[in-house]
Amino acid sequence: MTDIHYEVVQHDGGWAYKLGDVFSETFRTREAAVAAAKEVSQRQELAGETEGIVYQDPRGEWHEEIARGDDRPHADVVEDR
Repeated sequence: MTDIHYEVVQHDGGWAYKLGDVFSETFRTREAAVAAAKEVSQRQELAGETEGIVYQDPRGEWHEEIARGDDRPHADVVEDR
């Protein structure tokens, strides 16, 4: 199982959560950003349907894979203080 960590950070005059280099929308308060990040991390762990996916990697190459619906990562939230 893969672990992923949503990080809550100051961003664009407010607070946001991010995964890697990708930021969420900006929230007015840290508490709102934490609540949104916790909701997203809980959804990340929900099982779904097995489906084919297509994605582009950082080099611009496209890939096709089968994503198992029951192969979900463990997700959590790291808060910046």
